[in-house]
Amino acid sequence: MTIAIFGSPYPNQFTKYIQHLIKKLENEHIKIIVEEEFNLFLQDNIRFTNKTETFNSYETLKENTDLLFSIGGDGTLLRTVTYVRGSNIPIMGINTGRLGFISSISAGQIDDAINDILKKNYKISERALLELNTTNRLFKNKNFALNEVAISKKDTSSMVRIDAYVDDEFLNTYWADGLVVSTPTGSTGYSLSCGGPIIMPGTNNIIITPNAPHNLNVRPIVINDQSTIKLKVEDRDQLALVSLDSRSRTFDSDTELIIKKADFKIRLIQPQNNSFASTIRNKLMWGLDKRT
Repeated sequence: MTIAIFGSPYPNQFTKYIQHLIKKLENEHIKIIVEEEFNLFLQDNIRFTNKTETFNSYETLKENTDLLFSIGGDGTLLRTVTYVRGSNIPIMGINTGRLGFISSISAGQIDDAINDILKKNYKISERALLELNTTNRLFKNKNFALNEVAISKKDTSSMVRIDAYVDDEFLNTYWADGLVVSTPTGSTGYSLSCGGPIIMPGTNNIIITPNAPHNLNVRPIVINDQSTIKLKVEDRDQLALVSLDSRSRTFDSDTELIIKKADFKIRLIQPQNNSFASTIRNKLMWGLDKRT
């Protein structure tokens, strides 16, 4: 078995857990390959018995990799997606960050998680992505997002105007700080902060959520994920920002943004005793009111 590791620098208190992870994988004779930049960080903190192989792109990762560990928070896992893409390599998120909706394995659960992987005692949760197309190919071949496509103003002082169409039918003109087009996975992220609903994974929906709309009667809307969304943006400076998860580009008002569901999914590893419902109960502290 070959396991790839991608991650972000983590606080010192997690070093013992990551060292234990590496030692356990080596004791199980599992081949380890580490993303190049993260490997430089690990070499100063972690002892490897064997020389570590590295990867730095989708092309060098996709060959002969059985699964991938993402070490960090949800933001780290979102960056992991740019390496995995449509390769069907399952991802397990080990949370050394803060909230961790999709990086749901805590550092203290590493032993149990690896044992479950060796016994194939886990679930695969397939997550839909969004694809962004523009005539000038703003994001080239990384034009996909697991959480959301977000439009925002470039200048901090004025609103942006966004004309939205769904399947070529005019939906609304949004006067707002921005607009968030989200997957069910992203419904617990930026969209939720803007007042959007939480959507269960696998419900085949897309959420359109305005960010601080000027008109208070403009609310989030949920549409079928087979729909195609077209956005036309106007800003006083003729420039705005579009983000795919954590990757941003500036674009001008002549650029049309076409958003639809991507033609591949990301596969997330979940323990058998873990579910989306239990995650949001824990992370959002639902059920703490014990009134009877």
